[in-house]
Order: sequence, then structure tokens, then C-alpha cells
Amino acid sequence: MEQTAWAMPSAALLTRYAALLARYAALLARYAALLAAGLAANPPPQRRVGQRGRVKQSPALNLLERLCFGQREVLAFLDDFTIPFDNNQAEQDLRMLKVQQKIAGSFRADHGSEAFARIRGYLSSMRKQGVALLAALQTVFTGQPLYPALD
Repeated sequence: MEQTAWAMPSAALLTRYAALLARYAALLARYAALLAAGLAANPPPQRRVGQRGRVKQSPALNLLERLCFGQREVLAFLDDFTIPFDNNQAEQDLRMLKVQQKIAGSFRADHGSEAFARIRGYLSSMRKQGVALLAALQTVFTGQPLYPALD
């Protein structure tokens, strides 16, 4: 059977989609295997005779349970490409506040900390939207600030 010109690109697209689905299934299987290995290496603690209340679990077992029960949230970046792989941006947003506190000990007044947080929040929003930070600050100082898009 002869293929038309438009069918060839769609066939390539379907082949690529099938490969992506296979890769996705392989990642999910690897995640499940890693969790199973972790649970095997960290069995739940045994209750002692006469012990009441909850049995204390190790931090490793607590993490494994969170990764098992929150699998959908942990692997959300596989389904939604707008979700970043790591939380590095959130950590960076908080880091500058902690650096300022370490250097100065604290802010001298509440309005100083509020101004610092407002400026850092504005710049963080502009960076996330791909706006050049110096250009954003220039618009603020000329009285015509760029406003972050509310999606």
C-alpha cells in the first residue's frame, strides 16, 4: 500500500510517541524497583512485647513511605513539562534572605525586610518569566514597572 506524503510524518510521530511511552513505562518500573529495594533494605520495626503506641520508624523508612504514597506528586514532572525537575529555584529564592540575615544578623526594621522581600519577589517573578532583570529594574525606577503575568 502506498503512503501519501502527509502520512509519512505522522507515522514517524507515532513511532516517536511509542518510544516515549516505552521510556515512560521503563522509568516507572525503575522507580518501583528502587522503592521495593529500599523497602527490602529497611523493613518496618517490630513491636516489642508490652509496647504501646506507635512504633518508631527510621528516617529512611519514613522517606520510602512518602515516596510510595506520593508517587504521583514525586513523578509529576514526567507528565507535566511545566513542572521543574528540582526545586532549585525555590531554594534560591530563600537563600538570599538567609544570606542577608547571616551577614547583618537581621534587618534593622520591619520595613527593611518587607522592602527586601518585595524586591526579591519581583525580580524572581521577572526571572521566571524570562524578562531581563536590569531592564525590569530600569522600568521600575522610571515609574513604568513591568507587571508579572498572572497565569
